[in-house]
Amino acid sequence: MANRWQTFKRSTGVALALAIVGCTLGHARTAEAQSATIDVPKTPAGEQFSAWFAAFNSGERAQLESFRSHFLKPEEHKVDGAFAFRQQVGGFDLKKIEESGLTKLSVLVEERNSDQFARITIEVEPADPHKVTRIDLRAIDRPAEFALPRLSQPDLVAALRLRLEKDAAADKFAGAVLLAKDGKPIFTGAYGMADREKKIPNTQTTKFRIGSMNKMFTAVSILQLVEAGKISLGDPVGKYLADYPNKDIATKVTIYQLLTHTGGTGDFFGPQFDAHRLELKTLGDYIKLYGERAPEFEPGSRWEYSNYGFLMLGVVVERVSGKSYYDYVSENIYKPAGMTSTGSLPEDQDVPNRSVGYTQFGGDSLRPNTDTLPYRGTSAGGGYCTVEDFLRFANALTGHQLLNAQNTDLLSSGKVDTTRGAKYAFGFMDSDAGTAMRHFGHGGGAPGMNGDLQIFPQAGYVIVVLSNLDPPAATRISDFIVNRLPAS
Repeated sequence: MANRWQTFKRSTGVALALAIVGCTLGHARTAEAQSATIDVPKTPAGEQFSAWFAAFNSGERAQLESFRSHFLKPEEHKVDGAFAFRQQVGGFDLKKIEESGLTKLSVLVEERNSDQFARITIEVEPADPHKVTRIDLRAIDRPAEFALPRLSQPDLVAALRLRLEKDAAADKFAGAVLLAKDGKPIFTGAYGMADREKKIPNTQTTKFRIGSMNKMFTAVSILQLVEAGKISLGDPVGKYLADYPNKDIATKVTIYQLLTHTGGTGDFFGPQFDAHRLELKTLGDYIKLYGERAPEFEPGSRWEYSNYGFLMLGVVVERVSGKSYYDYVSENIYKPAGMTSTGSLPEDQDVPNRSVGYTQFGGDSLRPNTDTLPYRGTSAGGGYCTVEDFLRFANALTGHQLLNAQNTDLLSSGKVDTTRGAKYAFGFMDSDAGTAMRHFGHGGGAPGMNGDLQIFPQAGYVIVVLSNLDPPAATRISDFIVNRLPAS
């Protein structure tokens, strides 16, 4: 399935809170537990923050329900979503008071279960009883004053092993992890169950659904056709999809804009997808269902993640190559890279070693994600892969087996700013540009699936984490590694 959670990728749990509770709840560690080191001001805003802080981090539904009375609009305090999210993230540590006034307080917090930082701002009425008018949570990059130390390679491997064992024991991670240096693994591990009912464990050869990580394959396909002189990045999509229903998209949206999520082509998840989920069997079926829609904004004017845009790119690959998207990718990416365990066969076909995804979204306990899956993966996401095959892909890409050096650089170099603090390239996120720790890759996630690939061209590392649990099970682990990698 294409990744309906992609906007949350680098922010892990923090941004997911925004989705679940409509920007009215965050997550934090109890104020009283932090008071020994950080004093929360005894202002109206500070007192209300402390009450909310304690209620959220208690992990008790009753305390969260009690806090509803502190809001002018209690309906904005969505207890079910906040409770589920609290269970997932484990709360926050209070790290710094940024701004303090009588009616407004801004603090920095760090998620307990990851390295993610966030800014929480609370505003209250000036008069008694100082009811809360707003609680705002925003994921932020880790501040320099809280920088994590880089570890030596042996220390990193030891720390990673301990973190994985801890998360697996708490059922916060199930999946496979591979860390490579200069093309060869220096750490591998598999945890939890691929199939809980049949008691089949995850292994390095388990095939995990990868969500939007398929976008990397789609972007490479387009650049291969550019390299072959069959596509021009500046051409409107209508040059290749002459029968595209909406003329504004056909004439105004370029291939470049589809690759960078700047075309305004929107998503395809929502009520229509839910109603037709199993009827959408080909990429053309998606075009028939969504092709009449106009652009959501003037093409090229801004960045907004678009699953549908990458679905369209898959159709472009089909029209230009004369092959199905699946055949093209298999012949031109999987085969030359040696990826023998990657594909997008329909869900009703038996795929040996394909794991069962388990989700807790919309409920209190894990259950198979079967009723959320599309008929098959698309050019926007939803196929399956192994950690070993992703290393083969990374090695083939950086070794210029898939594209020449010029087009590999064009593919992976950031082009537009995103809401996540990195730049989007073509089907890849480009982070820490200009430093020795620059890395590019893509994540994916949806109910019961989460994964991440990060390639460090200067330092020589490759990180692959795949999980058959909800986001951010894999991205937490990937970020843990990224933040501690040695520079050489």
